[in-house]
Amino acid sequence: MPDPTPELRGVLLDMDGTLIDSEKVWEVALNDLMKHLGADPLPVEARRESVGGSLDSSLRICFREAGRDPDTVPPDEYRETGEWLYDRAGELFAHGVPWRPGARELLVALRVEGIPAALVTNTIRVLVTRALDTLGPEHFTAIVPGDEVAAPKPGPEPYLRGAELLGLDPAGCVAVEDSPTGALSAERAGCAVLVVPCELDVPPGERRVQRSTLAGVTPAELGAILREVRART
Repeated sequence: MPDPTPELRGVLLDMDGTLIDSEKVWEVALNDLMKHLGADPLPVEARRESVGGSLDSSLRICFREAGRDPDTVPPDEYRETGEWLYDRAGELFAHGVPWRPGARELLVALRVEGIPAALVTNTIRVLVTRALDTLGPEHFTAIVPGDEVAAPKPGPEPYLRGAELLGLDPAGCVAVEDSPTGALSAERAGCAVLVVPCELDVPPGERRVQRSTLAGVTPAELGAILREVRART
């Protein structure tokens, strides 16, 4: 039988908002942090700004909205505040996080067809480890957490590292993302990008293909997305 995905070498998948519906968990954690800082919950636009971001970007937004200049926060307080946020998020993750539609089925299909997958996220490893109780570590050949790269998304390093760990050229991979930050990261790394928005609309791009859901998406369709992007670029 011919290979239905002859050009697809690997798949690089974001976690929050793409595979699991954890952006709502982060919203609770960030607003709890705002209370911890003695401030009101994040305004809608500030919360939207934080989606898909790194720990540093989220902390800077929270300090800013609490009326403080992030650049003048003492380093020890900055570090301790980050630890507080991740401790709170870890408590919420421990209760379990629901799957995004179609995500589990896609991971299973990739494994059945022998297409390697990497989890590429701005979330730190300790929380990724908790999320793997839901996701299943067996589905991933490699994991790239946000605290194990020098420059997280929207920089290209996370996706470059994911492809490297799979032993692949990013140009032979499809990245699956839900946010503008993540899509830009994957695009800068040279991947074709399947965008399935969750909390935010994601603008179109030459290397991007949009779907409303992962439900029904197969490895063969990912191969077709890769071919479509190659034909454009």
